[in-house]
Amino acid sequence: MNQPPEHTLNLTNVPKSKTRKTPNPKTTWVPPLDWAATHGPVSGAISAATGAGAMALLGAATHMPPGIPLAVGAAGALGHGIGASIRRRLTGRTMAGRAASWLLAGGWTTWAITTGPLTWAAAGTLAALGVGIGAMASNAAIREEAVELERMSDEARAAVRKMNGEREALAKEWAERIHRVTGIQVAVFAVEFWKTGAGFSLAAELPGGSATWDRIAAAARALATDARLPLGCTVWVEEGDRQGRVVLDIATVNVMASEYPYPDDYSALSILTGIPWGLLPNSDQAQVLLREACALILGPPGSGKSTFVDVVLAGFARCVDVVTWVIDLKAGAAGIPWMRPWLEAQGLKATKAGADTPPAGTRPGVDWLASTPGEALRIIRAALRINAARQQGYQDLMDAENTTLLPVSAKLPQIMVVVDEGAELLSAPSFTDQTMKALQEGVKKAMRTTRAMGIRFVLTAVDGNVSAIGDTAIRKFSPVGVALTSGESSGNNVNKLFPSAKVDTRQLRAKGCGVIGSAGADGFAPTGFKGWKTSPSMVRDAVLATNDRRPRLDKISEEAAGLEYTHRWDPERAGWLWANATGTTNTPAPTAQTAPAPAPAGGGLNLSALRDQTSGGETGNGGAEDELAEVIAFPNARPQGLNLTSLRKDSEPAADPAPQLLVRAHTAITADGADRMFIADLATALSADAQTLGAELNALLRAVGVERPGAGTVRIDGASKAGFYAHTLEDAIKRYRR
Repeated sequence: MNQPPEHTLNLTNVPKSKTRKTPNPKTTWVPPLDWAATHGPVSGAISAATGAGAMALLGAATHMPPGIPLAVGAAGALGHGIGASIRRRLTGRTMAGRAASWLLAGGWTTWAITTGPLTWAAAGTLAALGVGIGAMASNAAIREEAVELERMSDEARAAVRKMNGEREALAKEWAERIHRVTGIQVAVFAVEFWKTGAGFSLAAELPGGSATWDRIAAAARALATDARLPLGCTVWVEEGDRQGRVVLDIATVNVMASEYPYPDDYSALSILTGIPWGLLPNSDQAQVLLREACALILGPPGSGKSTFVDVVLAGFARCVDVVTWVIDLKAGAAGIPWMRPWLEAQGLKATKAGADTPPAGTRPGVDWLASTPGEALRIIRAALRINAARQQGYQDLMDAENTTLLPVSAKLPQIMVVVDEGAELLSAPSFTDQTMKALQEGVKKAMRTTRAMGIRFVLTAVDGNVSAIGDTAIRKFSPVGVALTSGESSGNNVNKLFPSAKVDTRQLRAKGCGVIGSAGADGFAPTGFKGWKTSPSMVRDAVLATNDRRPRLDKISEEAAGLEYTHRWDPERAGWLWANATGTTNTPAPTAQTAPAPAPAGGGLNLSALRDQTSGGETGNGGAEDELAEVIAFPNARPQGLNLTSLRKDSEPAADPAPQLLVRAHTAITADGADRMFIADLATALSADAQTLGAELNALLRAVGVERPGAGTVRIDGASKAGFYAHTLEDAIKRYRR
């Protein structure tokens, strides 16, 4: 025998309204009698008058017995006037008015058949009859409305009395419980039931003396036990709207125990108004504000961190004012599902089984994806260049808006950089890796300096130890924190993100559970929450649903990002996304930019290691670690000198005698729209090691007698950053070409 369905808040168990069936014309021959036909005061009076007149004419013409209309009127008075009124619980005035209308109409019809309906007396009395019926109906309707309002008020007052009774009982019960458990005698003055039905909140006044709200907070677990709440239901205690008050949030339904798929809602969001990241114990959404804040997400393996990253990316995809860049040094795993619809639309991957091919014009779900340290460094340095360009380019706009913060909008979007598994980036196993070291410093600098210009970070890591996140600065720069607690036994991550929080993590063991909090004026205290469950199909739906809404970089930012941004989807750099089983890549995407042609091999220096190469790295797109491992074509040992073959008289002359290193360096600086560039940035543009590149350029300048102005060092944030001027390189190129 089937069990009855459980009553849930989505009201799926409410019976459907019955549909009125249309009679079958083949089996129905008697017209239905509806004594409750709906009429207003005017239409009802007109209907009664015209009906009586028509009946009188018909009766006079056919010599109808005069008693028939009177009998019909009496039947109507009984059926419609009395019977229907009683069934609908109408007032006595309405009942009397309806019955009188039927009787008057029947009586007039009988009189008119007897004396003749085509007389002025008959017409005048019929008109008077219609006006009288209309007046009675109008008066009855007014009275009916007043009585209905009174009845509704009575029902509402009864509901309030009942609710107040429940509130009073809860207030008394919990005041006694708090006194029993903590020894503090509080006065509960407000009880509010959660709209979701998952619990309630109560506010109380504390007595004088040494009683404080945190004494009650320390006994939250004991209060939940004393109340015999279901496992997973907690008592959350915080200070009230002023000192001397305390607020308790008491969950009676364990929201944390169930799985909740990401809402089937991809409506527009804004970084300025908040992004949902999960469910609070009262079933409300946990909203985070990230316009000025970075976020740090910690979670051990198996805690649902990868799923949570999809929730983060889905929220950003829904924003009309956010451009998302993703760094994942584990082969780009976090961003690959967000790229698939675009790859399928371009014919670079087979369409997912059972799904329609995405339409032409489908864009990548994230705006830039890095899977190697070299590509990640490009992202970070592009972000720093954009920060500088926005500071200069939007001063007039900020003056007009009277703000020191960049006014983010769909035309001027915020850039959110999501770094998955920060341990791979922030805690490099070897700090001798120059690319990783530059990447770590770049991330920390960007987190520290780009807030006003609308560039923020979301980082994830296994835990909050320095060994995982590099140093404590990452936590300091991340006022929004999430600690996923499934699979964690000691609560270390919660303690590192929220040292003073009193959250019972033993109640938060289900996958996707954790503690979320946001410091600052617009934030909220750390509290338990439940993350949504995601899937590849949900990611696909999110990408397609937001395709036409996701913004593009503004012109100033795009120009500052430079060619590294323009060519981010070139096969040489992104071909690993659509590489086939043999390791080769398919035809490049029709919308991808053509990668710059490699420098000619003939003449000049052998700079093959400085060109974009696709070496057989782990992800198929090479990377800075491959380039550095090759040892860039120039020897590091200075005593042996440079292999400047193209400068020797006995060498075969090249079409362009200028060394390609000078040409490419000059091109990179001028393409960036500047007259100079730091060595570190120039090395990124040329995919080279900064130290080796600086040494080789200096040697080339000395070889033709060009002086480098000012020894080329500028101090930024306490670090020496050597740079090269475009005009200095241009002078050297000219001398080589003479």
